[in-house]
Amino acid sequence: MSSTLLVILLNAILCDNYVLSKFMGICPFLGVSKKLDSAAGMGAAVTFVMVCATLCTYPIYYGILVPMELTYMKTIAFILIIALFVQLIEMILKKKIPSLYNSLGVYLPLITTNCAVLGATILNIDSEFTFIESVVNALGGGLGFTLSLIIFSGVRSRVNSADIPETFKGIPATLIAASIVSVSFMGFSGMFS
Repeated sequence: MSSTLLVILLNAILCDNYVLSKFMGICPFLGVSKKLDSAAGMGAAVTFVMVCATLCTYPIYYGILVPMELTYMKTIAFILIIALFVQLIEMILKKKIPSLYNSLGVYLPLITTNCAVLGATILNIDSEFTFIESVVNALGGGLGFTLSLIIFSGVRSRVNSADIPETFKGIPATLIAASIVSVSFMGFSGMFS
């Protein structure tokens, strides 16, 4: 059982990384990765929301939606639960860490519509994970999201200080760097299958 959980965790972090393999959550990936502290803060916020949302959506899906034959409502129900946790993290950051709250700006409330968070909750159901497996997968997804942001933050700082042609400065260089980071994670694919 513990080896299965370890495989699920590592698979979510490295092989099936929501940002670099499934291309979910690209907006905060590109928007918040300019500075290391904001990248780490966004990663922690997304990880918190992913895990908490999974802790709530799994029992709601199997305890309410399935017995009442309302499974088609899962997306709406899951978004409402995610929005609740985003509001919670937003209030906590605003009160306890206002500098991080300000640096994340508009990207913090956008976690509600971040397809990586919604994708984690829906993929847990679609993959027929148990409750514990779902929580571990959500944790791995959040850690993988954080890892992606932190790595890309470092790459971006190097790209921004590099001597590159004027035509490639800004968005073109950022997108090329993102694709290279994404390709580097493809080396992990199939590792935990």
